[in-house]
Amino acid sequence: MGTHAARTPRQVVSRRMGPGSRWDRKGPRLAYTLIEVLVVVAILGIASAMVIPNVSSAGVLRGQASVRAVVSDLTFAQADAMAFQSGRAIVFDVDENRYVVCSVNGSTIDPETDALYDPSRTDGILGLNLNEGQYANARFESVDIDGGIVLIFDEQGAPVAAPLSNTPSAGGTITILSEGFRYTISIDGFTGHITTDREEVAAGT
Repeated sequence: MGTHAARTPRQVVSRRMGPGSRWDRKGPRLAYTLIEVLVVVAILGIASAMVIPNVSSAGVLRGQASVRAVVSDLTFAQADAMAFQSGRAIVFDVDENRYVVCSVNGSTIDPETDALYDPSRTDGILGLNLNEGQYANARFESVDIDGGIVLIFDEQGAPVAAPLSNTPSAGGTITILSEGFRYTISIDGFTGHITTDREEVAAGT
C-alpha cells in the first residue's frame, strides 16, 4: 500500500476556496433579479391595502360603531326594564349630541337625578356622547319618538307613550349622520323591535 502525504491546513483551505466555490471572490454572486424585486414590491402593496384600511373606510367603520353603540344601549335599557320590573327611559339631547339612560321613578324624568350609573363609562353615567373622538364626528340629526325625544320602556320592555303610562308608543326613529351616510334607527311601537338602515347622502348635508 502506498503512502499518502498528510494534507496541511493550508492545502485544505486552498481546496475549499478554489475557483467556482462559494468562497471564490471571483465567482458569480447571488442576487435578486429585477423581476423578483418587482414581484415582492407588488405583494407588499397588496398586503398593505388589505391590512391597512384607507381613511374613508376607517371613518365609515367608526360611524357604524356609533350606531351599534346606540342600538346596544337601547336594547340594554329594554332588557333592564324587564329584569328589574321597572321602567327605563332614554332621554336624548340632539343639540348636545348625547343621551342618558334613566330610571322611571315618577311621571317626570330628570336626567340629572334619574340617570343610571355605569362605572365603565367615562363620566360614570349610562349614556353616550357622540362628540367623543372614536365616533368619527357622528351626530344626531333628529330624534322623533312619539313626537318627542324620550324613548320609554315599561316593566315588560314594551315602548309606552309616557312615564308610568299603559298607552302603547307609536314608535319612532333616530337618525345619525356620519362620514357621508345617514343611519336610521327605527323602533317599533308595539314590540319595541329595533331595526337600522343606511343611505348615502350628498356632501355638505
